[in-house]
Amino acid sequence: MTAQEIRKLSNEEILEKIKDGKSELLNLRMQNARGSLEKPAQIGALKKDIARMMTILKEREMESKGGNA
Repeated sequence: MTAQEIRKLSNEEILEKIKDGKSELLNLRMQNARGSLEKPAQIGALKKDIARMMTILKEREMESKGGNA
């Protein structure tokens, strides 16, 4: 998911996607531990998507407070 796609979502939708992503990440990690994960790169990609969503939420929070720091 790109940053542009994430920016089109509301805060509530982003929070829901973060929650879903974290549960999926847990499942992927468990599959990886069992050795049944076919694409280990999925873990890194999902972590980056979650971080992107959290960054955009933080940016919006900063904008609403009117601060730059």
